[in-house]
Amino acid sequence: MKKHDWAIDALRVIAILAVILIHTTTKTLEVVGYDLANFPFTLFLNQIARFAVPLFIALSGFVLELNYDNHENFLSYLKKRFSRIFIPYVFWSGIYYLFVYNQNHENFLKVLLTGNASYQLYFIPTLCIFYLLFPLLHKIYKYLSNKWGILVLFISQVGFLYRDYYLGRFAVHEPLRIALLAYFVFLLGMIAAHHKNKIMETIKKGRIILPVLTILSGLFVFWEGRGRYFFTYNIHAFYSQWRPSVLLFTILVGLFLYNLFNREKYQLKITKNLSNLSYLVFFIHVIILETVWTTIGKGTFNILSNSVMGRVVFDLLFFGIVTVLSFLISFVIHKIPKLNKITG
Repeated sequence: MKKHDWAIDALRVIAILAVILIHTTTKTLEVVGYDLANFPFTLFLNQIARFAVPLFIALSGFVLELNYDNHENFLSYLKKRFSRIFIPYVFWSGIYYLFVYNQNHENFLKVLLTGNASYQLYFIPTLCIFYLLFPLLHKIYKYLSNKWGILVLFISQVGFLYRDYYLGRFAVHEPLRIALLAYFVFLLGMIAAHHKNKIMETIKKGRIILPVLTILSGLFVFWEGRGRYFFTYNIHAFYSQWRPSVLLFTILVGLFLYNLFNREKYQLKITKNLSNLSYLVFFIHVIILETVWTTIGKGTFNILSNSVMGRVVFDLLFFGIVTVLSFLISFVIHKIPKLNKITG
């Protein structure tokens, strides 16, 4: 029987909202030529949302491990999982490749392998690698999940993240580079699926300190991204979510939100419905973002950007409009029978 976890629905919705927030604020920062000194609130929103993709990957590991025993064999697992993730990925890659960013002259097969059809798709090929490896990881789970295995994996992951962020990006082709930087959160999701009760007990013991640590780690991510950009003037300094600080921030955010949304009052049908739409929202929100910016966003920004409060209002307004339209359009698409098999 399939096991359902309401808190995972909520975390998935939070993660997709964070993805949209990253991209709306990134659009603003690009337009102002990365004038971080005069757009600190925009950068702050951009940085505190950096847990989004690592959390998505952790949730994938969690859900796969929670429900893997429901599959009859490896082939049934592949068929179900890859039909859900790969078919929509190919479809939307084609849309972005042909119609949205059609200046891309790379071979389409290469674009699929690297996730380059649109900037939000970059980690989907890595997710496919994890999906392929998951049955093997499931078999050797007991070796990965003992305290020494976790410690070795954590230390090696921090080392890879430090190397990539501070010393220079790994000279490894995508999506292998992202896999090197994200394997720990995927495995952590798998481990969390087995130890939900222990995790909840631990959180309850530290329920006062956990929010404080989460806030402090988020502030550090902001400070780090801002400070390193002004030191290097490399946009990778704040664009990247693959850094040791973001790994810690993601773990703390995940624990805090899982504890918060594990309460019965949050087990709402609307949360589950929004969660079901999140994968399609992930694919289409960039199209919505570009359309909103072209039609009303640029003009509104020119009006509001002359004051600090106006910039704050614009950031929230831009994010809100893109979010609402993305979910509404996804809702309508899901009402068309069987179309979501292709669109996600």
